[in-house]
Amino acid sequence: MKKTTIALLCAFAVAQVTVNGAYAQERQQTKGAVARELENHFQFYGFIRNFFAFDTRESVAGTGDLFYYLPKDVNMNEDGSQDLNEQTSFRFLALTTRLGVDISGYRIGRTSFGGKVETDFYAGLTGSSGTAQLRLRQAYMTIGWDGLELGESNTASVALKVGQAWHPLAADQPHVLSLETGAPFNPFSRTPLVMMDASLGKHFVISAAALWQMQYLSAGPSGPSADYIKYGCTPEIYMGLTYKTAGGFLARAGVDILSIKPRRTGVNSSMVTVKVSDRITTVSPYVYLQYTKGLFQAKAKTVLSEAGEHLNLMSGYGISSVADDGHCEYVPLYASSSWASVSYGKKWQVMLMGGYIKNLGTNNPLYGNSASFIDNTGSGQVNTENVYFSKNGSSNFNEMWRLVPTVAYNIGKFTLALEWNITSARYGDYISFGAGNYLDSATGLATDNLHWVTNHRIQMMARFTF
Repeated sequence: MKKTTIALLCAFAVAQVTVNGAYAQERQQTKGAVARELENHFQFYGFIRNFFAFDTRESVAGTGDLFYYLPKDVNMNEDGSQDLNEQTSFRFLALTTRLGVDISGYRIGRTSFGGKVETDFYAGLTGSSGTAQLRLRQAYMTIGWDGLELGESNTASVALKVGQAWHPLAADQPHVLSLETGAPFNPFSRTPLVMMDASLGKHFVISAAALWQMQYLSAGPSGPSADYIKYGCTPEIYMGLTYKTAGGFLARAGVDILSIKPRRTGVNSSMVTVKVSDRITTVSPYVYLQYTKGLFQAKAKTVLSEAGEHLNLMSGYGISSVADDGHCEYVPLYASSSWASVSYGKKWQVMLMGGYIKNLGTNNPLYGNSASFIDNTGSGQVNTENVYFSKNGSSNFNEMWRLVPTVAYNIGKFTLALEWNITSARYGDYISFGAGNYLDSATGLATDNLHWVTNHRIQMMARFTF
């Protein structure tokens, strides 16, 4: 009996060792397969970034006041002795720390697959305070086909991007280290899209995209909202053409087309609420140029926007007429936004960006062209409640310029930079009805009592990239 028990125990021990060895080998193989998968297809990246910012004036800014737009207009106190917006401020935050992963290398035949997921900690802030929470920046998949025959020994490639990514008008950015990357002179938006890039030979790329709105929204009667495009049932459309040479020159031109429905209901002449077919369609063209040689690079972009507030531009639209059946006609505000920038160096890097925006008003008079555009108090002041302007600006905005010199020290994965942002905005009043010149008021352009306000932002950035 004892011999049988000992034999059974020995057999069980041998079996256990065999099973444990097989399990350990299987686990090691699984870990090896995961490690190879990560090494071959996943590239993790990110940075820890701190901004330290000092302002000489109250300004419009977001993301913990780090995303800078423009200085606020004069706000005089009751006796006219002080401008309450002439106020210094300081803050430093690390909430723009970023995490991301690029996925590539998956292939079936001549079709390649990949993607990107990118996050930071912007969400959760209220004003300039709060607890930063992880939020989505980009999340898209890519499908590509290359080596397509084009004739005369040339080949073409086609890439499809589906998900949330940079808006094509915002993708080319100036040489600055600040969080707003040139906005509102440069369009700024990451948005849901389906985008196609077709490279035709060595020099040309044709692009087309259908886009939606999520974080960056159109203005309207209910404030900034995605409902205007939702009930418009029409995606935003982008079309572009890129030309590039081996000598470092690149030119890109494109157009953005947006059609939205600002209202779903209205009140007719019988004071009955009815469904309406309101719609405004806008077209915003742009041109971008870039030249690179060695450590030197120059860039420039200009955009003529119609109601470009969904791109973080200083723009909007207004009502031009109200019909008896309750529906409204709309007219866009035009704005010209341009910038140019240069960069030189590697370890020590110097950069300079300059930008200019001009509010051009509307082509046609706003509702109702004369006395009906004046308020009912008898003061002769213009009523702008039917003008829907960017939430980051003011409808009495006339023009603005910015100059940003930057110096950065790069050592390995660490960067320390100092930036001086000088932004000057020109505000005004609408010419009143009795002033003898109503044209500018009717086209949504403030031209009376024009005055400049300027903010100096001194900003330091410390960043460790991994």
